[in-house]
Amino acid sequence: MTFTELQLNEALIQAVAKLGFQEATAIQALTIPIILQGSDVVASAQTGTGKTAAFMLPILHQLLIKPRQEGRNPSVLVLAPTRELAQQVANSSISFCEHTDIQVTCLYGGANIGPQEKSLRAGTDVVIATPGRLLDHLIKGSLSLDNITHLVFDEADRMLDMGFMGEIKRIMRKVPNSRQTLLFSATVDESILKQVSGWLNNPTRVGVDTENQAAATVEQIFYSVDEERKRELISHLIGKNNWQQVLIFTRTKNSADEYASELNKDGLATLAIHGDKTQGARDKALAKFKSGEIRVLVATDVAARGIDIESLNYVINAELPYVAEDYIHRIGRSGRAGKTGQAISLVTVDEQWLLEEIEILLDARLVPQWLPGYEPDLTREPKNNRRDSGKSQKQRDKKRILGARTKRRRR
Repeated sequence: MTFTELQLNEALIQAVAKLGFQEATAIQALTIPIILQGSDVVASAQTGTGKTAAFMLPILHQLLIKPRQEGRNPSVLVLAPTRELAQQVANSSISFCEHTDIQVTCLYGGANIGPQEKSLRAGTDVVIATPGRLLDHLIKGSLSLDNITHLVFDEADRMLDMGFMGEIKRIMRKVPNSRQTLLFSATVDESILKQVSGWLNNPTRVGVDTENQAAATVEQIFYSVDEERKRELISHLIGKNNWQQVLIFTRTKNSADEYASELNKDGLATLAIHGDKTQGARDKALAKFKSGEIRVLVATDVAARGIDIESLNYVINAELPYVAEDYIHRIGRSGRAGKTGQAISLVTVDEQWLLEEIEILLDARLVPQWLPGYEPDLTREPKNNRRDSGKSQKQRDKKRILGARTKRRRR
């Protein structure tokens, strides 16, 4: 189905055509007509399937056919869990609005609040924000939500996982009851719906592909390797295959910095991006990665849903995530919009239980390979099985995920 067949405003059709989009994706074809009818929507689809356009295009269409006032307060509010995702949604929205007079403002922490206040004072139609920074503006009085007619929760599951429920409840008290509410996410389960049910009015459920499944366009490869040889193996894979753009995920900020430092020593131009970096540093690292100035970007899960890079082919999990669902979001950075990608995960004997969590989530058997020259030491026992007098770090790690496993089995 084309965007013209979806009966969108001609200015929006021109914008998506310029971006190279002619045919709507499955989630767009399903949700755009429902949103245009004014219904609330709960939609789930894998990453890289065009969720931003699925909710933003019909909302913008509705703005264009209604009269708007000068010096206006926003009509649209999109809540996103991370700065990166907020910026991504804002950039896409600005592109969609190229042939219109609709104004878009992005509000997020870690950046100077002054320019954001100036943009709000000038009048804006669409606000895309992280919960914390939005509350800052509400408290300062630089923003009013009295005119909101469309509210979107983007990646709602991540917002709730990150503990934003308190902030969201405070925001919801400022939003009019008469509005259209849309909830979009890669995964939607009953526990999420239970928490947000009071904010939705008889929503239409829309789903594309099986929830909690990795994208079919991503080839998944697992290598067994000893911890101390992971970095060496990563350098080998990148160098031997001449990969020019590789995104690497780690669990911790320290690991991200350490991998970036060591890979630079191997002659691979690398930068790290994580929560301790300033917003300016993160933006600069991402820009250099997109332009090809650096070859490798190492990231923690804070960036897993906020990095949108066209034709990214390779993702490497240097460390498996503690929460299995994050595996799906990590590898979903490649194989986007129907293109193929490859996700390589390195698994030590101590991470086998994390691999099992992913197997439970995907309902699939994942068998690691041995790469010649990097075979693991089979005499090693998992640290969790050793009779240490005190709790090891891995034991503490395992305890952190037990709650998530129990919660998933109760769904």
